[in-house]
Amino acid sequence: MSAVGQDTQAPGSPRPQPTAGGQAAARAVTRSRRSALWPGLAAIVAVGILAYLPYIVYSDTTNLLVQFFQLLIMASMWNLLAGYAGLVSVGQQAFIGLGAYFVVLLANQGISPFTAIPLAAIMAGVIGLPVWWLVSRLRSGYFAITMWVIASVCMLVITQISSLGSGTGIALSGLTEGPTQLSADTYWATLVVTVVLIAGIYGLLRSRIGLVLTAIRDDETGARSIGGRVGSVQRLVFLVAALGCGAAGALYAITQQFIVPSAAFDVSFTAEMIFITIIGGIGTIEGPIIGTVVFFVLQQTLSADGTWYWIVLGLIAIAVAIWAPRGIWGLVSDRLGIRLFPVGYYVWPEGEGPRRPMARWTGAGLARSRNG
Repeated sequence: MSAVGQDTQAPGSPRPQPTAGGQAAARAVTRSRRSALWPGLAAIVAVGILAYLPYIVYSDTTNLLVQFFQLLIMASMWNLLAGYAGLVSVGQQAFIGLGAYFVVLLANQGISPFTAIPLAAIMAGVIGLPVWWLVSRLRSGYFAITMWVIASVCMLVITQISSLGSGTGIALSGLTEGPTQLSADTYWATLVVTVVLIAGIYGLLRSRIGLVLTAIRDDETGARSIGGRVGSVQRLVFLVAALGCGAAGALYAITQQFIVPSAAFDVSFTAEMIFITIIGGIGTIEGPIIGTVVFFVLQQTLSADGTWYWIVLGLIAIAVAIWAPRGIWGLVSDRLGIRLFPVGYYVWPEGEGPRRPMARWTGAGLARSRNG
């Protein structure tokens, strides 16, 4: 089990050998084999270009990107939950639906739907606390099925509340902008939520909590045996995933402007999250991004073909599971040795290292040093 990160040495590689002075030979330890400076700058430029898009493209294009970003948010939350914390859920639509209805409730109180997005996300995260108390001792299929049941219960409860339209649905109030401005505002809100959540996941995985999550991903029992606070970390991830799905639900409500329980709590949301994460690469930040691109292209190309759409999706999922079990990104990163979001550590072979300041491993631990 690797409790350090994604880029650690492969099992069976030689360990540092003692030098004449009795100390282990120094080895360079870095976040990745390549500098993350240029990918970071490219990401900033890409976000800037995306933010400027409403000024240069038609609303039809930004509306498509809103759908894309919503899929990316949901897939990233499911990947964090299942790919790192080991909690495979088929009930995340519970928090999507709750986030949508929380926006409706807040809008009915005179709060702008866009202002209500973070509030709805927080409220979904708060609901996640008692839900976690119910499912925290469950694993594997028991956890997955229980989450699905909880999502169904949430939908049934909503259908009994007449002020929320019962089962017939309710319109979202408070959207006073014109069609063009509303489309641009929705796009910007979705882009901000997407960037904040992915940056938050990146920061979380680079922290000490990320080390525990990586250990859980590799071997939960082993993570417990070395003193990792598995329960606390899994609870935190569950709440973050609930918050993120609540934000996605809030954006869904603004996009649709009319919410129906059967649609807001549809299990197809979770099916899409799972498909995107599996084909992209589970247990990586890049995986859901690649998977969302593939899924979205297939969706836009084949959705009008009815049955063939689902047949093609199924065949692709089978092919990836057989020939690329780590997903498309896992295949690419293994062959090219790249990480767009380096969250682990890479231990360089003895005598090798990057031409920049680095961390070195010695018998006493990690020490900062410079290497020309």
